[in-house]
Amino acid sequence: MSEPALPPYRRSEVRAETEAALAARRELGPEYDEHIAAGLAERVEQLAAYRSVELQHSSARERAELELAQTTQRQGFVLGIISLGVGIPITAISANLAEPHLLGIAVSWAGIVGVNVAHRLGTRRGRLAGGSDPRR
Repeated sequence: MSEPALPPYRRSEVRAETEAALAARRELGPEYDEHIAAGLAERVEQLAAYRSVELQHSSARERAELELAQTTQRQGFVLGIISLGVGIPITAISANLAEPHLLGIAVSWAGIVGVNVAHRLGTRRGRLAGGSDPRR
């Protein structure tokens, strides 16, 4: 089994503490083995508790990032549906009011596309500032 992922400074501390305990055992003799083992066991329990909390925080952060990604995708989907629903009557109205008709249609759809692009760029900018990528 591989060594748990501890920060480098933690690994050196653990190694130093273990070596100090072994040196103490050599100096004090076998009659102090129980005390030395108890001290090492306490340190191992502390490291296990530290790692457990670290994993819980990591898991909570990943869940929050996933939830944010799902919300962003849902918002984009809803905006697309609303854009299509609103785009049809706006197209009809702008085609009837503008001369030439194609100009009214182009302007109305350019506005709809502009809103969707602005939304997409805003969510991308928010993702980059937050450091997460919901597309993964």
